[in-house]
Amino acid sequence: MFKRTEPPDCTILWDGRELPARIGESLAAALLAAGVLAFRETAVSGSPRGPLCLMGACFDCLVELDGAPNVQACMVPVRPGLSAAP
Repeated sequence: MFKRTEPPDCTILWDGRELPARIGESLAAALLAAGVLAFRETAVSGSPRGPLCLMGACFDCLVELDGAPNVQACMVPVRPGLSAAP
């Protein structure tokens, strides 16, 4: 679905797996490019959710980032050593 125009230059940790990424791209873009489509599940029904707007308006891309819950993946730039989970 998503394809990078330039090669990855770092790795990030997503739910215990190392994934390729580019420094400065959004965490949401890096996850989508790596084939991760569901970032979380809804609390009530357990339905999978992933990025919708990619600009911080919808909150469907919430992840746990370096231990902090409910961070919008579309608003976080990738940096080496970044660790995130659903």
